[in-house]
Amino acid sequence: MIAPGNDAGELSSQAGAFDAADTRRRVKAILLGSMGNLIEWYDVYAYSVFSLYFAGSFFPSSDPVAQQLATSVIFAAGFVARPFGGLLFGHLADTHGRRNALTWSVLLMSFGSLLIAVTPTYASIGIGAPILLTIARIVQGISQGGEYGTSATYLSEVAHPERRGFYSGVWYVTLIGGQLCATALLLFLQKLVLTPGELRSWGWRIPFFLGAALAVSTSMMRKDMHESEHFEKAKAVARNASGLEVALKHWRTMLLVVGVTIGGTSAFYTYTTYMQKFLKLSVGLTDEQTTMVVILTMVVAIVLQPLYGALSDKVGRKPLLMGFGLLGTLFTYPLLASIHRTKSAVVATLLICAAWLIVSGYTSITAILKAELFPTNVRALGVGLPYALTVSLFGGTVDSVALAFKNAGHETWFFGYATACIFVSLVVYAFMLDTKRHSRMEQHA
Repeated sequence: MIAPGNDAGELSSQAGAFDAADTRRRVKAILLGSMGNLIEWYDVYAYSVFSLYFAGSFFPSSDPVAQQLATSVIFAAGFVARPFGGLLFGHLADTHGRRNALTWSVLLMSFGSLLIAVTPTYASIGIGAPILLTIARIVQGISQGGEYGTSATYLSEVAHPERRGFYSGVWYVTLIGGQLCATALLLFLQKLVLTPGELRSWGWRIPFFLGAALAVSTSMMRKDMHESEHFEKAKAVARNASGLEVALKHWRTMLLVVGVTIGGTSAFYTYTTYMQKFLKLSVGLTDEQTTMVVILTMVVAIVLQPLYGALSDKVGRKPLLMGFGLLGTLFTYPLLASIHRTKSAVVATLLICAAWLIVSGYTSITAILKAELFPTNVRALGVGLPYALTVSLFGGTVDSVALAFKNAGHETWFFGYATACIFVSLVVYAFMLDTKRHSRMEQHA
């Protein structure tokens, strides 16, 4: 069996009574931590959602697939930067507190979004335009790499021990909610405010200005967050090595995070960032149909997250992971192939919702699952760094891989690629321990 740490033993979690005042304090802390997560993911997905409109401003090619491929490569560049954010902010969170790391990560995201909003077009400054766009995405990637591990860690430490799965699902609601907000803003601009020409000319800048402003306001709110009690207790533990040295002692557990993440992150980005392009460029839906399908399916995904998370509090984390791995391996190819063949927005919506019934077995518990693998003094770095590395290779590249297959005339090869990623994780799930019953949440070093 794959153990959740180098010296991990089974720890019994002593859950206290559900005191009303304590619950309010925990919920407030979780909402403050999660709100920044929503803004971070809104800023990132604004790039993906609005890329159909701003691609021509940075890449003068007349081929829309080539333009989207170029913008998706820059989108992936932000994911390449995420491990640096996971290392930087994970170390900051483990040594100087979760609150400080969360405040600075969202401020950095504000800067990246503002840079995209003000970057001139290719027609104005030539090659400088895509270069500045790339720099902005790298800044966003560093910020997001730090946000994930730190916010997941903070949530796991402030949530009630018997409700950690449920609040993990709530936390993932904010992640999907970020994309939902970006997509809803696009629908609002499409239908009520701007013409398609205005969106392509200058309207695509609006979401980035808005995201920058929201990130600044969120950083101010996070100053009122109370620090995690787990972190306060861990500060008393003597530290004779750097945070990275401590983390590397848990290298087996970090590899376990990689294996757990490969299938889930590839599936998540397939049905979120890439699905909009897939529906538009491959299925042939109109702009408005594409936007509506994405919004409706994300609403379904949001409803599922806390339900699945609460289920994991009852039955454990492993049964949900195994369900995702088995069903994902069996049905990813048929689902994507069926979406590809249909020309109906209704059928596409139902098929994507079916996919979310599978993928939610991973997404709903991913935050708490990884946090339960590490002791407090290395938790933020242990969660954030290997996760960011895996997402940079298998999550952020989904658009680029799928569009490259399409450009080469072999679009269905991507369906097999997505299936293979899930199968790799299924093998890991089969041999790992259930982290609900083998948790290291109460270990501080």
